[in-house]
Amino acid sequence: MADLSFTSKDLSSLTTDALVIGVVQTPAGPALSPSDALPEAVRKNIDLTLLGVSGAPDTVTRIPGGTGLGAKIIVLTGLGAVASLTPEALRRAAGAATRTLGGVASAVIALPAGEEHDVAAVAEGALLGAYAFRTYRTGEAATAGTPLTSITISTPLAGQARVKAAGERARVVADAVHATRDLVNTAPNDLFPAAFAEIAKTAAKGTSIKVTVLDEKALTAGGYGGLLGVGLGSTRGPRLVKLSYTPARPAAKIALVGKGITFDSGGISIKPAKGMEAMKSDMAGAAAVLHTVLAAAKLGLPVAVTGWLCLAENMPSGTAQRPSDVITVRGGTTVEVLNTDAEGRLVLADGLVAAGEENPDVILDIATLTGAQMVALGTRVSAVMGSDDVRAAVTAAAGESGEQFWPMPLPTELRASMDSAVADIANIGDRFGGMLVAGLFLKEFTGSTPWAHLDIAGPSFNEGSAHGYTPVGGTGVGVRTMLSYLETFTKKK
Repeated sequence: MADLSFTSKDLSSLTTDALVIGVVQTPAGPALSPSDALPEAVRKNIDLTLLGVSGAPDTVTRIPGGTGLGAKIIVLTGLGAVASLTPEALRRAAGAATRTLGGVASAVIALPAGEEHDVAAVAEGALLGAYAFRTYRTGEAATAGTPLTSITISTPLAGQARVKAAGERARVVADAVHATRDLVNTAPNDLFPAAFAEIAKTAAKGTSIKVTVLDEKALTAGGYGGLLGVGLGSTRGPRLVKLSYTPARPAAKIALVGKGITFDSGGISIKPAKGMEAMKSDMAGAAAVLHTVLAAAKLGLPVAVTGWLCLAENMPSGTAQRPSDVITVRGGTTVEVLNTDAEGRLVLADGLVAAGEENPDVILDIATLTGAQMVALGTRVSAVMGSDDVRAAVTAAAGESGEQFWPMPLPTELRASMDSAVADIANIGDRFGGMLVAGLFLKEFTGSTPWAHLDIAGPSFNEGSAHGYTPVGGTGVGVRTMLSYLETFTKKK
């Protein structure tokens, strides 16, 4: 993680490898923003039109620093239209710049940051963009493109306590997102249920978080048929990890439940080979829950948070569960398994019931649950469904954090499509509206507890091009939304 600092000094007096300046789109054409941040001698020599710099979002151009500056290069990052300079626009512009500065040691970010929320957005975006996954690289490739090690935010508010606090929060958030990305990017031969559980225990050491791990024997004794059924086909058994953060006099008690399929082959209902390598990311929900709980503890939020990591590997073998098997999940509900590739909802059913047994005020679950999510909303917008008030609060928290979540309904008429002739419920129903059907399945296991389901199937793993502060591979989506949601209870206290 890069060091983060703030300065209000004149830019010409700062020594750095890179100086990041924003470019906005105006009716008269592209313009530097803020234009007075650069010395006149430097500013007049930057012809944006000649350079082909438009100021469009997610565009980054490097030019030599020139005389009058202590920066070796100037990095021009697009901010978009002047009227659209939201915190998220600043966050993405800062992240786009730092993401492209791999191999550069230090940078000063001089974007419009005259308000506290703008400073926080710039700091967060810059840190989120300064990320690279090099675990499996060897030789020179292991260090090539190393992210920035020093980031300085230029703002007139530097030195104020509130800015220092915003910087500390940005560091905690970025660290949580980076760690989530690392887990998602880890090869499945290294990240299996027991290994994930050990990583969670190690991460919680030295914190106030209590970790409990249930292995196959404990899962059998507890009646966790969803986790056990999904894990039958693998030689590496399932785990349920519980993380408990309990501050004094908490303002609320929130349960977070994460799907953690460390690799999803589809089981007997095997997936097509094309694209299956991305199924190492099917544990992104559990990764997000782990690091949200850790971040809540680091920030000292006055909210009790319990995380449930539902970990299993879904493999085909002679011992795997079969289509038409009937399992009994935690709490006694029987489920006819019509498709073994609809496994995430089975492990989540166990986790939701276990979470509800502790009577939390709210349950959130997060999962790479359905391909239907991508059909409906694409690869950058996640879905949220559930209790009306919780769904609205999560959507608002997502907007505050800069993540894109869209509220979706749970039409009651779709529930009948999961009626089973032999069990209480089937694990699949109508193909059309499949994302909503999956949400209705999960709702069966939430009881009367206010609840929301976050489907991050597409946004959790970027198989396209990097953009803004988002790299290729694991994105860490959901961490910022859940953390922002937890912070709403802090504000209510």
